[in-house]
Amino acid sequence: MPRYRITVEYDGSNFVGWQRQSNGMSVQEALEIALQRLTGENPRVQGAGRTDAGVHAAGQVAHFDLEQSFPLKNLRDGSNFHLRPHLVTVIDVSEVGSSFDARFSAIRRRYRYRILNRRSPPALARGQVWFFAKPLDETKMQAAADLLVGKNDFTSFRAVQCQAKSPVKTLEKLKVSRQGDEVLIDVEARSFLHNQVRITAGTLVLVGEGAWAPDDVGIALKAKNRAAAGPTAPPEGLCLMEVNYP
Repeated sequence: MPRYRITVEYDGSNFVGWQRQSNGMSVQEALEIALQRLTGENPRVQGAGRTDAGVHAAGQVAHFDLEQSFPLKNLRDGSNFHLRPHLVTVIDVSEVGSSFDARFSAIRRRYRYRILNRRSPPALARGQVWFFAKPLDETKMQAAADLLVGKNDFTSFRAVQCQAKSPVKTLEKLKVSRQGDEVLIDVEARSFLHNQVRITAGTLVLVGEGAWAPDDVGIALKAKNRAAAGPTAPPEGLCLMEVNYP
């Protein structure tokens, strides 16, 4: 039984998230339907990250098993044909060993959060950024971000409904930068808690607009209480950029 690894990009605006749900179309379901139509089989597609409704991906990774082998080019192009009109694209397909697991074999995930920071609302980037009109100080945001890097208890930065067994995660990178009118938050770790990146973005924006001092983020972290951190930033600014494997 061959196992295949795919790299996928998608616009999450019209999906209920990555994972199959009863209340609407998910990215996982769209892929599984496309593969069923292409192969005549019913593969289960397992993703590296369970992105929420409205969250995008430029480099989501998933795997699935088939009863019979298919040429890689046919899997890629045929899947993309059957995915229409959904805004989901299979970029790459490769055959992997049976021990490969898109979720559990991953050693690093990289997300980017985009904030459009100007007075005028977006036209071309609408649905891809968090529009924030008040000026943001990215230097102060970076000073606050530095307090979150490393191994910490991120209870204050996870959704109340998060089902992770432990709130302890190791944040390998948290960088705030500005490119023109956009403030970018790039974050890397092996894994994340539910809404961790969006809560981090919402908290850093409090610092950027001057409502909080950078040290207030450290205080929120030590509080180990969701109420101590900032708001959860909107989903549309978040994108899963890349998943790395050994």
